[in-house]
Amino acid sequence: MVVTTMGVPDETGADPRGLADPCGDPFLRTRFAIPTLPVTYLRRDRLLGHLDAAPRTPLTVVGGAAGAGKTLLVADWAATRGTRVAWLTAQMADKGRGTFWAYLLQALRLAGVTLSAEVGLPAEAGRVDDALLTRLAAELSAREAPVTAVIDEYDRVTDPEIADQLEFVLRHADTGVRLVLVTRTEPLLPLHRYRAAGVVTEIRNDELAFTPEEAGDLLALHGLRLPPDEIGALLARTRGWAAGLRLSALAAQGERDPRSYLREFEADRTTIGDYLIAEVLKRQRPETQDLLLRISVLDRFGPALADALTGRADAELILTALHRENAFVEDLGHSWFRLHPLFREILRAHLRARHPGLETELHRRAAAWLRRHGPLGETLEHAAAAGDRAAAADALVGDLALGELLTGPRAEPLAALFSAMGPEPRTPATDLVRAARALSLGDLDRGLPHLERATRALETHRPTREPNGLVREPRPEPGDLAAARLGCALLHVLAARLTGCPSRAEAAARRAEELKQEVPGRLLDRHPELTALLRAHLGAARLWAGRFTDARAALTAVTDHGLTTPTASARVPAPEPAAPVRTRTPAVPGRPSTAQVREECLAHLALLDHLDGRPGRAERKALAALAATDHADPCAPPGAGPASLVLAAVATDRDELDRAEALLGTPPGAPQPVRDPVARALHALVTARLLLARGDTEGALEAADRTVVAEEPSPWAEAHAALVAAGAHLAEGRPELAVKLLTDLPGEDPLCLVGAARAELAAGRPAHALELLDRMGPQPAPGPLIAVRTALVRAELAGAEGDREARRRLVAQALREARRDRLRRPFKEAGPWLRPLLATPALRPLAEGWLLPCAGSPDGTPVMSELPPVVEELSGRERDVLVRLAEMMSTEEIAADLFVSVNTVKTHLKSAYRKLGVNRRHDAVHRARERGLL
Repeated sequence: MVVTTMGVPDETGADPRGLADPCGDPFLRTRFAIPTLPVTYLRRDRLLGHLDAAPRTPLTVVGGAAGAGKTLLVADWAATRGTRVAWLTAQMADKGRGTFWAYLLQALRLAGVTLSAEVGLPAEAGRVDDALLTRLAAELSAREAPVTAVIDEYDRVTDPEIADQLEFVLRHADTGVRLVLVTRTEPLLPLHRYRAAGVVTEIRNDELAFTPEEAGDLLALHGLRLPPDEIGALLARTRGWAAGLRLSALAAQGERDPRSYLREFEADRTTIGDYLIAEVLKRQRPETQDLLLRISVLDRFGPALADALTGRADAELILTALHRENAFVEDLGHSWFRLHPLFREILRAHLRARHPGLETELHRRAAAWLRRHGPLGETLEHAAAAGDRAAAADALVGDLALGELLTGPRAEPLAALFSAMGPEPRTPATDLVRAARALSLGDLDRGLPHLERATRALETHRPTREPNGLVREPRPEPGDLAAARLGCALLHVLAARLTGCPSRAEAAARRAEELKQEVPGRLLDRHPELTALLRAHLGAARLWAGRFTDARAALTAVTDHGLTTPTASARVPAPEPAAPVRTRTPAVPGRPSTAQVREECLAHLALLDHLDGRPGRAERKALAALAATDHADPCAPPGAGPASLVLAAVATDRDELDRAEALLGTPPGAPQPVRDPVARALHALVTARLLLARGDTEGALEAADRTVVAEEPSPWAEAHAALVAAGAHLAEGRPELAVKLLTDLPGEDPLCLVGAARAELAAGRPAHALELLDRMGPQPAPGPLIAVRTALVRAELAGAEGDREARRRLVAQALREARRDRLRRPFKEAGPWLRPLLATPALRPLAEGWLLPCAGSPDGTPVMSELPPVVEELSGRERDVLVRLAEMMSTEEIAADLFVSVNTVKTHLKSAYRKLGVNRRHDAVHRARERGLL
């Protein structure tokens, strides 16, 4: 930069040649001095490059909040670009137009701009002649090289006349001058015209904010080196604000543990707080300061919400002005704003200091306003912050969001929010919330009394009749009465499921369907988890009752009918419009509110397939349920939930006993799943079957006899428990007891009939065994497990009658049926008659590779035949994909069947190809079959 001075100023800053402003006061040198850069200043080339466009446009605006680094940036640019710069700090702008122009003319002269005597100087502090401005513009336009004039603190120019005069000179000076304005607020100039013409360069707050790389470099200049995650956290708190970063870095230098300080410093106790109070808050009018202090309790706010907190009606004008002034009020769009995080921290501290107790009242007002107009999540947060748990419960229940306490990504945060709720207050809404929290944990003793109390209160609510005969409906305590009653019905279905009472679950579900007609459709659309939970709980209750067809219908309605996606009208815009409808806070991306319910329904559908004797289908659905919870590896489940229990049952059928035992257990530290009678009975049955398979008949009998407390018995649970007990008695040589256990059962469960026939055979009564098998009747498509066990018992009967060909044919049929699902357990339980038969040349090829080893080696050691080695064992999901591949399903069909994306299927296929050493679909299926994997 070349600066031509008019003499050497004295110690007062006055020019020795005697030039003075219109008031006769000497010019102050500091008004023309380019600021000196601090030692720890960080040069930011990306912004300097942006400023390099300034000479190509007549106007450049560098606008940002106090401390955003505007002045130092322009000073750095002016000092390094070798351009003639006239610098003026406009602190005199409030002393009149004449004074402002006198200073600006002096700045131009100090920058080496030769102005003729005809231009002159303003004679009065309050005015300037139009002729002077005209002559100035004409002389500047005649210059060969333009001069760059920087006006710092242009936000002090509040006189529109000065702005008009400056715009006149800028426009008529043509290419003779380039004006750079450094300002906190939107400058008083017709920027819209410059923007439309594309002749303005702008650098705003967002661009002035430090990037992570720049923040790291700035901290390094202060001797601080932070990892990227800690830099990111500091940037999130400071929003990249230059002064905040510099001041926190300076303060951290004096700390024993700088990194901890930067993570935990309290903004109101630092120089950052002093800076923001002095530079931002105290510059505002009293009513603006009051509004800022009150809205500091809000994460975001609109004018109407701010008015509710102040009791005034001027928030819209104030907030718009604060944003325009870059006063740390950020515009989110649609008339919604938020405070800069550090500014908010400081304001909240001052609110507590100046107005003790007001913060609670402000939260209460915010909750009341949001209850009518805003999102449920924010309503609950403010009600909780105000300590008003009754209002929070009213909001949750009235919004039909009680189901969110039971499932979905918000269940844990909501539970934490209501965890501090003591025994009081006691309203229907608070009782429903307490009941939901207890029942979600399986705590019937605590949950049922609250549910019954809420039920009585809601049932006794009746309209009152005025003397004139008109019905007056008092405002119900829990908010929306219909929503409260529907939430209550949901909890009754859940309670009936947990207590094992399907009849009561059906009645409560019917009541819920009636109540849904009384609830606004927008609430049901907004909360699909409620309908999903009703169907899931009803399906589980029907499953316990043995009503498999009805249970499958309810469960499939959740998995297949798109309940996981709210309608478009239920989604929350971000940010919300100025007058938002009441909507809930959106769910976490990728985890919709019904995802957990859907996974549980998949697990119960898997159980239904298992009970139908279809282990392959059961495994696929159970794996899909686990994969949906990010636990695709069934060997490491989060706990022995229904899906893991089904996989353990399938593993037992396959004689994979170690895997079954691992699936039954719960890893140390993992949360214990809440068990309804279905899960408790399934756990006992699988445990008993596993013990029986390991030869522990006493343990198997004890486990099978384990009582599952339920109000109504489950026919399938009793039947399968008897089946395990019968197997234990058979293993101990007590066929009569086995026969009695199985024949005393009501109903005609196919597996029990087959088990009873096997016991009759062991007791030496083949005719009775045949009679039991004939009672099964023709089944169009029995499950593979039923078909295998039936074929083996009939084969044993044929052998007892001396029909060897029929026996061989039936065993071959059983082997072919069992091979796909690798059902080894039925063959191991069949008895010693089967082993020599499997070794015959006619049957061995059907058993080799999955039930028996392949042909032996020359020395007689049984080994597998020489096949290309598998690189590593296939995962359950990869094997699942291969099964569908063998069924000639396309990639898209496999994805739909497994409830995953096409890309996920392709990933599994690629991994399976690598492990099998192939590169084509046909070869993969062939190799998997050779290895007994299909």
